[in-house]
Amino acid sequence: MKKHPTCLGRTKGPKRLVQLLAIGAGLLAPRPGFSQLYTEKSYVKIEAGSSEAAIVRQAANVTPSPQQLRWQQLEITGFIHFGMNTFTNKEWGDGTESPQLFNPTALDARQWVRACKEGGIKQVILTAKHHDGFCLWPSKFTEHSVKNSPWKNGQGDVVREVADACRAQGLGFGVYLSPWDRNSKYFGDSAQYNNYFVNQLTELLSNYGRVDEVWFDGANGEGPTGKKQVYDFTRWYTLIRKLQPTAAIAVMGPDVRWVGTESGYGRETEWSVVPLETQSQEQVAANSQQEVAFAPKNMMEDDLGSRVKIRQAQNLVWYPAEIDVSIRPGWFHHPAEDTKVKTPAQLLDIYNSSVGRNGVLLLNIPPDKRGLISQNDLASLKAWKAAIDKTYAKNLLQGAKITGTNASQAKAMLDAKYNSYWTTTGRDTTAVLNFTFPAPQTFDVLQLQENISVGQRIEQFVLEYKHGEEWKTVVAGTTVGYKRILKFELLQAQYLRLRITASRLNPTLSSVGLYKQAELPTNK
Repeated sequence: MKKHPTCLGRTKGPKRLVQLLAIGAGLLAPRPGFSQLYTEKSYVKIEAGSSEAAIVRQAANVTPSPQQLRWQQLEITGFIHFGMNTFTNKEWGDGTESPQLFNPTALDARQWVRACKEGGIKQVILTAKHHDGFCLWPSKFTEHSVKNSPWKNGQGDVVREVADACRAQGLGFGVYLSPWDRNSKYFGDSAQYNNYFVNQLTELLSNYGRVDEVWFDGANGEGPTGKKQVYDFTRWYTLIRKLQPTAAIAVMGPDVRWVGTESGYGRETEWSVVPLETQSQEQVAANSQQEVAFAPKNMMEDDLGSRVKIRQAQNLVWYPAEIDVSIRPGWFHHPAEDTKVKTPAQLLDIYNSSVGRNGVLLLNIPPDKRGLISQNDLASLKAWKAAIDKTYAKNLLQGAKITGTNASQAKAMLDAKYNSYWTTTGRDTTAVLNFTFPAPQTFDVLQLQENISVGQRIEQFVLEYKHGEEWKTVVAGTTVGYKRILKFELLQAQYLRLRITASRLNPTLSSVGLYKQAELPTNK
């Protein structure tokens, strides 16, 4: 697996990946307020003594909440890292920076959102406050904000400009609010700081219209008092559900989890249904990155939700993976990295290996000190989007004759409607679909989609082509989920078959397609 290491101060503690969820002690079984975090179908409690078959059946029927389904269908979201670090040329600030340093000369949030939209991004998350505590909105609860900067004579509000630009251009809008605030005098006084944090969160959730995603990390350090801050995530989640009930909460939240690497590459077997294991926020904080050790690590286990993993689970929950990466080596803009922007070919490979591995790609695009996204980033985004459009413009299977398992329903896989889908009859958990072209076709990409609104079920599949009288493997995979993309060597064939060899209950396919990937140079 390729790696593109980056630096971002957020929790990457192994406990969070091994034990999967960090939603606070006491939220691990139904109790008052539990229904605010999970829907009836996105969570299931496993009764003691349940057979493996019963557990598998329950897992197959766990489905995403409306927030999670909307989030998954975005496929690509954008991260905008902009703030004090942009002007100090750092990745992490310490909170002592003067607000006078913040002074973009040509800030244009419309350009940011337009660049994202033209790159195929459907939602933008802004770093409203990073670890340095500097707020990109005129918060009433701190002096460390844009209201005390020379930008627009202290009358500016970056959050409002981004929210308005997203709304005007039809993109979703989200906010990142760092739990760690290295400027706040309250940090380390848990009760006072949690009140402070709730006040700021309330401002963001009340004054900027609809918020579609709220993004937390768990970075934590020692406060001015010398004490460790204890975050009240339960209170924060409850507030979000109250003020923005349609928002997804990521990645230190109950709706979306971090995949385990900042490379942009997801795991090849990605289950969205995973065990919900006991873990307290204290354990999470203990494993959070600290100032001197914040370099990201790959903490991506190969398997989170297979039959082996769920066999001993007490609870199962729909908890999909977000796969983050920056278009540059760093998360904030640094002039020295202007020549290190990821190429369209690299971005296309990342797309295939994130969105194409049952994840949502969170791509960071940082504006520079002017308050504009640089030309190199714009060019790479534009070419990347063109390559995606060209690759998936024509599904070669539209011209194929389909026979095999429940073939009379096969048209549902080719009608471009996600909610219509093919499935098997009775209790069949395996299937064979045959595709015959009028003439040989050339292709190198397979794309599959399950209808996750009825569950994630496919455990193993293989695509084969007929060579003479022999069937040979083109490519094989495990999980499908919302979308699976497999790239392989260019092949020409006339007869193919897709075999689903293992599934949790009846498998579903919302779409199946064969494509020829657009050719791209390895550099711009």
